[in-house]
Amino acid sequence: MKCLLNSPFHFVCSLIMELLLSCSSTAILCVVTVIIAVVPVWAVKTLNSLWLRPKRFEKLLRAQGLHGEPYSLSRPSSNQNQPPQNTPPSQSFLLSDDVAPRLFLPAYNTVAKYGKNSFLWEGTTPKVIVTDPNHIKEVFNHIHDFQKPKISSTGKFFFCGLISHEGDKWAQHRKIINPAFHLERLKNMLPAFSQSCHDVISKWMGMLSSDGKCEIDVWPFLQNLTRDIISRTAFGSSYAEGEKIFQLLRYQGYLVATAKCNKPILRHIPTPAKMKMRALDKEMKNSIRVIIEKREKAMKNGESSNEDLLGVLLESNQMEIQGNGNNKSVGMTIEEVISECKLFYVAGQETTSSLLVWTLIMLSKYPEWQARAREEVLHVFGKQNPNFDGLSLLKTMTMILYEVLRLYPPNIFFNRTLKKDMELGNLLLPAGVDVTMPILLLHQDGYIWGNDAKEFKPERFSEGVAKATKGQVSFYPFGWGPRICIGQNFTMLEAKIVLSLLLQNFSFELSPVYVHAPALMFTLQPKQGAPLIVQKL
Repeated sequence: MKCLLNSPFHFVCSLIMELLLSCSSTAILCVVTVIIAVVPVWAVKTLNSLWLRPKRFEKLLRAQGLHGEPYSLSRPSSNQNQPPQNTPPSQSFLLSDDVAPRLFLPAYNTVAKYGKNSFLWEGTTPKVIVTDPNHIKEVFNHIHDFQKPKISSTGKFFFCGLISHEGDKWAQHRKIINPAFHLERLKNMLPAFSQSCHDVISKWMGMLSSDGKCEIDVWPFLQNLTRDIISRTAFGSSYAEGEKIFQLLRYQGYLVATAKCNKPILRHIPTPAKMKMRALDKEMKNSIRVIIEKREKAMKNGESSNEDLLGVLLESNQMEIQGNGNNKSVGMTIEEVISECKLFYVAGQETTSSLLVWTLIMLSKYPEWQARAREEVLHVFGKQNPNFDGLSLLKTMTMILYEVLRLYPPNIFFNRTLKKDMELGNLLLPAGVDVTMPILLLHQDGYIWGNDAKEFKPERFSEGVAKATKGQVSFYPFGWGPRICIGQNFTMLEAKIVLSLLLQNFSFELSPVYVHAPALMFTLQPKQGAPLIVQKL
């Protein structure tokens, strides 16, 4: 095994030698003939893949005025969040600093060096950096021409369901899932949002000292809060079973984030981490399958259960099948429903917890905006639980949330791959090239947002997104176009309710030990946590 990993060429040679020594002269002649025929073909394909094809791409892109590093076999693949080796991984910076360059983003570094008309390399594939709002709009709209890149072998354990589908399958699943996220359905889930938040409030009340304040790292609490909410809203009456499933998902997410199974040599080897992922995946799917089968049995007995995401999904799936003459091929299989349930957790929890933590950090940094948001909440709801009608009246809070999403979007880039030759503006991009749309660069572009683009100024959204962006696609924290995040309303409603309840009960200020260190995990997160001084009102 050591020989296979460290020197595959010598390993193969030794096998061939053993085979030759054990064979007759006729067999040896056959083997040699096959080798002579196969090796040149393999060599040509390898040469084309590793050198000729990338150099053709590079020549074509440079001929169109794009700039970037020359292709080289010795250069490692770019990572979306890989700091230079001489930079301490825990290095922090000020809240007022520009986030993008501090995250060591290859796209940012490339634009800084070569300008906006540039490209970078991901292995042997060039990535064209798209920063023109009109081009971004075109990429987001043409979903069949600009598709999502393939998910890695380990990523498939975690990123599944709607987010990974293309073409007719994506359209079919989107149609079936859509009803679960209609505003009328989401209204029924608001009590679950409030209940989970009250649990956190009770915990914090119990942590306060005699003067009514204490220092709390709010980040783990917010992560647990959003996990609790998605557990309740996804599985409802099966909440306890849902919690167990999500514990397995969290562990699997950790394994995916720390896995090294995608390296070329390790990709097809059953490493201990990959075997553990598969075991967790099997246990998780079996648990979800039991819940689904219970629900389906209840539905056959006429017991409606459409108050949670799973119930609505199963009901919508059944209606789609019945509406097409009981043709099950137009609906989802149990395996596909399981994948969508996993996606509910991943997208619903990660995105909202990131939005909430950065909002509390910014409100702690800018107490005048915290005071304005609290005044608005008390005016609309008093000390009562937030209600659906009142949420639409929270103009100040909406402005704050948009500004946080502009400066600290959960996702910091969108990548797409071309399946055929495409024109993008005045560019002709060949099939096999990728495009990347760096969110932070557009969200903080001074040409679009003004000289104060790096500053926290929620008032820029006082007249809505369209006015703030001058009608351009330059603000897209949830994506844009047909594939815009299906759960964006869910996330915004959840964030408004949680923040309203927290502001009704506490004031927040940054702890002296707070270290500002945004880092890209699955989403943009505070690497050093979010210790705040929490005081009861």
